[in-house]
Amino acid sequence: MFKTLDDIEINGSRVLVRGDLNVPMRDGKVSDATRIERLAPTLRELSDNGARVIVMSHFGRPKGKVVEAMSLRAVVAPLSEAVGGRQVSFADDCVGEVAKQAAAALKPGDLLLLENLRFHAGEEANDGEFAAELASLGEIYVNDAFSAVHRAHASTEAITRFLPAVAGRSLQAECAALSSALETPARPVMAIVGGAKVSTKLEVLGNLTPRVDQLVIAGAMANTFLQARGCQVGASLVEPALVDEAGSILERAGQVGCTINLPLDATVATAIESDIETREVGIDQVPDDCMILDIGPRTISQLTALLATCSTLLWNGPLGVFEAPPFDRGTVAIAGHAAALTEAGELMSLAGGGDTVAALRHAGVLDRLSYVSTAGGAFLEWLEGKSLPGLVALEPK
Repeated sequence: MFKTLDDIEINGSRVLVRGDLNVPMRDGKVSDATRIERLAPTLRELSDNGARVIVMSHFGRPKGKVVEAMSLRAVVAPLSEAVGGRQVSFADDCVGEVAKQAAAALKPGDLLLLENLRFHAGEEANDGEFAAELASLGEIYVNDAFSAVHRAHASTEAITRFLPAVAGRSLQAECAALSSALETPARPVMAIVGGAKVSTKLEVLGNLTPRVDQLVIAGAMANTFLQARGCQVGASLVEPALVDEAGSILERAGQVGCTINLPLDATVATAIESDIETREVGIDQVPDDCMILDIGPRTISQLTALLATCSTLLWNGPLGVFEAPPFDRGTVAIAGHAAALTEAGELMSLAGGGDTVAALRHAGVLDRLSYVSTAGGAFLEWLEGKSLPGLVALEPK
């Protein structure tokens, strides 16, 4: 198990904090500050305790080159706001003399943001020399970026060879939530797995079926499972090469006591357009020229009733094409019901993944579930049961 901020003495030390400031931007401004807000408690705590705080992060995919549009300079103001208006200085590089001078100038409680780590190829290459340069800026390393721990990069893995390493508050909370939801959950456990393609969720399904009591498969990926059960799904997206594999998953789930729930009915249309005519049909009555774009009212009723019998919910992936109303009704309805049960103390609800976060925000329940992970790939790999290099690196050597 890794150490946390509770296990270190700061005493004015320079503390290197790996955050995830890879936030959505629109017209040069941050359009969603969720990840910044998740990082802020760790930064405030360190600053309050006299640390000289040096924040590092990646942004976008500049592929080892300086790309001005991917500079972290635009994050300085919202980061300052998130930490209570404290001044955050900025270094035009994350290594070299510019970074060293900026770090050396820090006084206890000061905060410094380094330029984009990925402007250097050594970051994604997990290069030891680059990691050593980063480490030379600080005396303690804190990883508070769960969304980056699935990558063995210089700032998440190699750097721990040079500095005492601990987890920040956000990473600590995320791991505690994930552990309680999958390793020691209150039962019965229900998992909702949605999204477009079965191929991206095969390992998730394989890891979840022996661990959960009820598995809901939805979104376009459900179409492949429906076809495996002999249903015709019209013009809906299907992965023909995975129909047999879907059938095998259905069979294995039954053998381990996991009930798989597929849509009973659907909202269908001939195209994904907001003003197009839609129909609600039984799942075995999908017209040849229509696509399944959302779950129908019978399925919504079935899932709300099922949720009421469960104590833990894991959610990854939307139930329909939520970005294009009216095909958001299923996702919004189930999200609202899960939020109500959570607030009533009857459900521990954990959700994560990029599309999932967007869907829950659209449904207005982002702050009403027990925990919503902002991680994409890391959350998915955790659901798959994989070892995450950034977490392994924090374990005592």
